[in-house]
Amino acid sequence: MSDIEQAKKRLEEAKVKNVLCFFSDVRGILQSFTIPAREFIEGDAFETGIGFDGSSIRGFKSIDMSDMVWVPDASTTRAVPWIEDPIQKSAVIFGDVYEAFGEKGGGKVSDVDPRGYVAKRVLEQAEKMGYRAIFGPEIEFFVFERVDPTKLQYDLWVSPAGGEGDSWGPPRVVPESPEIRTGGLILRPKEAYFRAPPEDTTNDYRNELAHYLTEMGVEIEYHHHEVATAGQVELDFRAKELVQCADSFYVYKFAARNIAKKYGWIATFMPKPLYLDNASGMHTHMSLWKGEPFKGENAFFDENDEFGLSQTARYYIGGLIEHSKALTAICCPTVNSYKRLVPGFEAPINISWSPRNRSALVRVPVYFRSPKAIRCEYRAADPSCNPYLAYSCMLAAGLDGIKKKIEPGEPLRADMYELSPEEKQKYGIGELPTTLRDALDHLTTDEVLQRALGNHIYEAFVEIKTEEWNQYCLYVTPWEIMKYLDY
Repeated sequence: MSDIEQAKKRLEEAKVKNVLCFFSDVRGILQSFTIPAREFIEGDAFETGIGFDGSSIRGFKSIDMSDMVWVPDASTTRAVPWIEDPIQKSAVIFGDVYEAFGEKGGGKVSDVDPRGYVAKRVLEQAEKMGYRAIFGPEIEFFVFERVDPTKLQYDLWVSPAGGEGDSWGPPRVVPESPEIRTGGLILRPKEAYFRAPPEDTTNDYRNELAHYLTEMGVEIEYHHHEVATAGQVELDFRAKELVQCADSFYVYKFAARNIAKKYGWIATFMPKPLYLDNASGMHTHMSLWKGEPFKGENAFFDENDEFGLSQTARYYIGGLIEHSKALTAICCPTVNSYKRLVPGFEAPINISWSPRNRSALVRVPVYFRSPKAIRCEYRAADPSCNPYLAYSCMLAAGLDGIKKKIEPGEPLRADMYELSPEEKQKYGIGELPTTLRDALDHLTTDEVLQRALGNHIYEAFVEIKTEEWNQYCLYVTPWEIMKYLDY
């Protein structure tokens, strides 16, 4: 049975009435429009695709070239399990964006499309080198009770939610206040990792989210409360090949936000919503395989190496380090991202690699020594990124390391946050960019990542993010008023 036949059967059996058609813009914002399911079951939507206005999507087309075609990937069809109302019963399908004219846009995937153009081209490069790439992200996010930008608190500990005030600071959070008061107990800043109920008030939410994600084909391996005080959580799903992993990233976000809404909460993937507490990252695990992933040969594994790490893996790590400053623009693409990349909050700032060491930019997990377990972990990405672009650029950087045999140097087994400037210089440890502007400057000099993105997306991304940076620079913040009003 073909993917299209299976998809039609799935829609019919689930009694789906509406299909949410998914793709992403250049920034990474999920785009969606709804088509009646009958157009897929009885009509030819799977074969011909659906036309839409590309000029209304950030980074896509000018108004004079606005006609585009969304072509569904039938293999991604899945029902939305938490919707029970027969009128509202929906499914989601991811698709690629094609240029207009002819069947499937004349057979040409548009160079505006992060999924169909960028991700699939980089995968072809890996396949030509004999590899299949596997990605496993750890996606952190916050759930808040509510966020009222007009009534934020400057001090993390000042008053419970619902109180009036004209100061600024962290949003009010689950369930009562910035301290998460539960049963007379308080989760202190940076001390909430792995806390159990009742202090952890998000366990029921995570159980429900994990249940629905698994039903949608995103198998959750485990979940927990994260380090930050206020409703910071993480659910980890099984590693997948690049495009499927990025699709799962969007299913994860979509489900997290919708299940949070059922609780009356708000889920946010903003990297650093809380002042003086930990931020949300997206540590990304990677490995290359020859043959079928987890059944063939792990190209990163060498049983004779101290860490079980092959020379291929070291070259791949060398590529990640070589391109890390430019990668930061793609993997940490918001002004807010750089308020995460600071000392003292478990975020990587030092360009280095090491086994076990979470202060390194690239970590090699050593929980288990086996072909299935060996991988590298890139720790600088955050969940505000476009996953199709971020994973593709990580892969392009690693493959460049393999092609050019870029050595990463010796691993540094020390807490890099504690090193003096002199020690960093001695060991040759650089630092990641400290602002979005700096990161964009590095991207403009990195030809490998520019080729991975393609001319259109590279130029559109830099234009959008430069505009974002300029807007930020012009805005006068409440902090500035508090700091300088009496000058």
